[in-house]
Amino acid sequence: MRDQISRQASKATLQLLVHICPRGRNKIKAVEAGAVPILIDLLLESSKKRDCEMILTVLDAVCGCAEGRSELLSHGAGLAIVSKKILRVSQVASERAVRILLSISKSCATINMLQEMLQLGVVAKLCLVLQLDCGYKTKERARELLKLHAKVWKNSPCIPTNLFSSYPA
Repeated sequence: MRDQISRQASKATLQLLVHICPRGRNKIKAVEAGAVPILIDLLLESSKKRDCEMILTVLDAVCGCAEGRSELLSHGAGLAIVSKKILRVSQVASERAVRILLSISKSCATINMLQEMLQLGVVAKLCLVLQLDCGYKTKERARELLKLHAKVWKNSPCIPTNLFSSYPA
């Protein structure tokens, strides 16, 4: 995938990763092989809906392990590009991106990461997900993510005042 020998070969590799990464230790092996930085770079370059959906699906799978989450966070554009795809590509892409962010936030959230999410506009996008016509599961995950870090984000001007009532004290 890194060499991008041909578009067809890259697409076939992505399809293969979509099918094998969710199974067993394959996600760890993919991370060890250096898939995460390559996938993030491809996501940065990709403008095609289906490609973005497949890349986010693979990233979602590899973020099911600690190594994958760590690799995504260590890439300078990891959080930014995943959050950028919310509400911009498709409902499937938004769902995957929110799942990735929730997975990362549950497992390895730090104050710096949460502040970065705030600066990147992730909090505002999550609020938009709640208000727009997104899937039920996506809305539930967005709500869970907002509640998970409510204490850090409660003073954010991005959060509408009507959502404060559902925030824990």
